[in-house]
Amino acid sequence: MGHKNALLFVILLFSTYAVAQKGIVKGRIYDAKTNQPVGFASILIEGTDIGSTSDQDGNYTFKGVEPGFKHLVISFIGFETTVSPEFQVQGNQTTFIDVAVKESTVQLGEVTVRQNFAAKKIESPLSVISVGVQEIEKTAGANRDVSKVIQTLPGVGTTDPNRNDLIVRGGGPSENVFYLDYIEIPVINHFSTQGSSGGSVGVINPDFVQDIDFYTGAFPADKGNALSSVMDIKEKDGSKDRLHTKLSVGASDAALTLDGPLGKNTTFILSARQSYLQFLFSALGLPFLPTYNDFQFKLKTQIDKKDEITFIGIGAIDDDALNTGIKNPTESQAYILAYLPTYKQWNYTVGAVYKHFADTHYDTWVLSRNMLRNMNYKYIGNNPDSAKTSDYRSDEAENKFRFERNYPDLPVKLSFGGGVKYSHYSNYTNREIFINNMASNQKYNSLLGLFGYQAFAQASKAVLDDRLKLSLGVNFAGLNYNQNMMNPLNQFSPRFSISYALTPEIDLNGNIGRYSQQPAYTTLGFRNSAGDLVNQNENLRYTISNQAIAGFEYRPMDNMRLSVEGFYKQYEYYPLSVIDGLSIASEGTNFGEVGDEQIVSTGKGRAYGIELLYKIMEMKRLNVTATYTYFRSEFTNAAGTYLPSSWDTKNLFNLIGSYKFRNNWNLAIRWRFVGGAPYTPIDQVSATKTIWDISKQPLLDYSRFNSLRLPSSHQLDMRIDKEFYFKKWVLNLYTDIQNVYNFKTKGAPIYTNISATPTLDANGNNQFLPVTDSANSSKYVLRTIDNFAGSILPTIGIIIKI
Repeated sequence: MGHKNALLFVILLFSTYAVAQKGIVKGRIYDAKTNQPVGFASILIEGTDIGSTSDQDGNYTFKGVEPGFKHLVISFIGFETTVSPEFQVQGNQTTFIDVAVKESTVQLGEVTVRQNFAAKKIESPLSVISVGVQEIEKTAGANRDVSKVIQTLPGVGTTDPNRNDLIVRGGGPSENVFYLDYIEIPVINHFSTQGSSGGSVGVINPDFVQDIDFYTGAFPADKGNALSSVMDIKEKDGSKDRLHTKLSVGASDAALTLDGPLGKNTTFILSARQSYLQFLFSALGLPFLPTYNDFQFKLKTQIDKKDEITFIGIGAIDDDALNTGIKNPTESQAYILAYLPTYKQWNYTVGAVYKHFADTHYDTWVLSRNMLRNMNYKYIGNNPDSAKTSDYRSDEAENKFRFERNYPDLPVKLSFGGGVKYSHYSNYTNREIFINNMASNQKYNSLLGLFGYQAFAQASKAVLDDRLKLSLGVNFAGLNYNQNMMNPLNQFSPRFSISYALTPEIDLNGNIGRYSQQPAYTTLGFRNSAGDLVNQNENLRYTISNQAIAGFEYRPMDNMRLSVEGFYKQYEYYPLSVIDGLSIASEGTNFGEVGDEQIVSTGKGRAYGIELLYKIMEMKRLNVTATYTYFRSEFTNAAGTYLPSSWDTKNLFNLIGSYKFRNNWNLAIRWRFVGGAPYTPIDQVSATKTIWDISKQPLLDYSRFNSLRLPSSHQLDMRIDKEFYFKKWVLNLYTDIQNVYNFKTKGAPIYTNISATPTLDANGNNQFLPVTDSANSSKYVLRTIDNFAGSILPTIGIIIKI
């Protein structure tokens, strides 16, 4: 029986026993400034006439709520009408959602109720999109992976369907930062690229996520060290009624999540996930066998009415072994096994967030620690008894403290704060590299301890009956690495936002800003073979990006939004590789590490374009989102010439839709189009035996960097969900089909020195031998292997909640 028929059989079987159930919604309405309850507030389930009122303690309850994804609308005299984050209601389950409301500065009659996606942040009136629970849970082709959902947003490009790199508005994958409940988390992906942010599978458990604010510009002053994006993830609190258990089995892993109360004022969420991808890859005969595990927890305690503390933790363990047991490997398998190293990695972030609410302000104190250990190595002939041709091990650890105070009700809304950090970095490297096409041994040990600091402030004001909104912010940062980085004026980062409501349906928005980013620790800690910190001079600086954004937003209906934004990003002091003579802006999308080389901060760059977003929410059970981005991304080489970056694909288009049928069926589709990416031809010196025998791959001809371009690619993904509600548990079955029409994406050519026809070794197994150039015995004959990616990938998922 095929997997599709098996799924249909299971669905029909469970349909016999499932019962019609409705859900319960409970929570608390409270003042965002003081944390005090807001009693007798009017609460409405958006899109319905079902309403309720909070009691004197701010508590409310809805019973008999139809399953689905919902928002609450809260209104009360003296407070802004507020739309809650999105939440999911399931049959016979209780959903808890607490909503903070802000005091209003306008008269009641002047309040306009707007859909949640139109509720603007005064600090960032444009270039920010909120991602809700439904998009995370149901987006086709994403498999509940947060990063893959973000890749569908306007301005966000991808490098490979199998990776989670975020290429935002033409910037590199190292230009993004991530926050989880106020705590910065450097690593959000398994098999993360050190010195960058990408990887293959997301670490964030979607069961924890309440909502995500994703900024592609106009960054708030308290979110430093970002040049291209900020992902601000807010986690759910644990359930307050009882212990809940959730088991999720997906395409590549299984996860167990527990959440519930620990006493009257404390809740928790805890999860663990184990992959089984290595068994699938082994069965398919793939040359590498990835294994990953991750863990996540949140514990929140309401100390009293004025104080609360939250503890969070997240970590991952990754191991990518070589499948050396393949019998009779194909030429493609033999090629990959020849050059690919073994990867091992683990990381964690733990922290505490303490919040104190006073009558006029509230304070946030954040203490955290994060660490990454990254290792990779390669044996001659993949034989552990042989010598290593490369050996790399590096640790990065940060201890951080941050304080922030907010005054929301002064004549000018004001927030300010600062932070300090101590960083520890170590690196052991022993490998062969090429300098000017000559092999050289790179061996060094590095140990580094650094102190850093930041300070920030933001002032915001709404005038003209709230039609004109202004916000001015500033951020300073520094690091005791060299004099340039110690001086905060070099990292002075002002930003200014403006928004004007031309009509109740049309807003005009703009932002200008200057942003800075610290160089990667791999760059700061790099040493030459003599043990010198060759980058610890005044040539290495923070990267600076000056940005301007302008756009408008039009809301012809309550559930419809059209926005257009134009952006321009200009880069200064971009890290430039001394060996390659190129900006490292085009690196960071391979496994391993980036930036561990001699660098000078003389590179420049520019990225510019236009984005369109059209969104319809809940129109007769239909949701539709269409996004289009046209952009260019260029960075200079050592000669100062602007060249296309490796993600200068020019065109990005996403069409996403979902429809909720009766009886808890849901259909979702996603079609995406990506323009052709540039690539670099190989250097003919690669055929030299002394070079190939070390690299096992061709060297690139950087004098013709990104002078060629691949064809465009496109893909259709589809997902079907069915939920069953029983008296004491919930079952969700889904099938997700990626690349429905089996489009083959063409990649840059693969070159190999082995023969196309295998010979048999002494044991009767296939072996591919290198081919020597008959006219020059010091060279191999290089030939190309077709490089096409993409196949129909159907998966089945099961989610059980008790």
